[in-house]
Amino acid sequence: MTAAEIVNQIKSAFGELLSGPAEFRGELTLVLADAERVAVVCARLKSEFGFDYLVDVSSVDNYGEDPRWTVVYHFYGYGHGQSFRLKTSVSEEKSELPTVTGVWRTADWHEREIYDMMGIRFRGHPDLRRILMWEGYPYFPLRKDFPLAGKESELPEVGFSAPAPMAGGPFVTVAGGKDTIAREPRVRNPENNVPPSLKPVEETAGMKAVYGEGFGQKPVEAKKK
Repeated sequence: MTAAEIVNQIKSAFGELLSGPAEFRGELTLVLADAERVAVVCARLKSEFGFDYLVDVSSVDNYGEDPRWTVVYHFYGYGHGQSFRLKTSVSEEKSELPTVTGVWRTADWHEREIYDMMGIRFRGHPDLRRILMWEGYPYFPLRKDFPLAGKESELPEVGFSAPAPMAGGPFVTVAGGKDTIAREPRVRNPENNVPPSLKPVEETAGMKAVYGEGFGQKPVEAKKK
């Protein structure tokens, strides 16, 4: 059975509760009209339609629109080898929908990450607490109104209390370069953006402490074929 056939069966089973399917690059999506029904729908998707693997749960910030939040569930069925996604929306005022941890245990960390990064709550979650940021952090970093450089926060001697620099981090892939070896992520010199495999970089105290003296000072050259 193809993904389209399964999705059409799902659509028929739930009637007006689901709209679609929409297809993009061979992938199918159904939209759930009532986010409060998501756990009930997901339970049937697993038991009746064979979607026994919750691949991922992600969220979208529709900043400036209402409803502001879209939560996206990605499913796969090991028995029939097909996949599709389900979307549902929640208003910023509510910012809450039921957990699906009772259907798939793997939803635990996915929902915690969305709560931590976007501020959407999952009612009934067994352990809804931050997973990346520290408890008490007052912001949600993946919201579109959160500045790329971060916000100042008061947490002395525990975490950074100033906006993060826009240097791209110590290990990045620099665009360009003559081949994949030149583009390979290595320690970067943020001042001139030269691919680090072609030029030495200045050591920092942190680099010395972690990697030892002389790290990053010897340029890596591509092997000649």
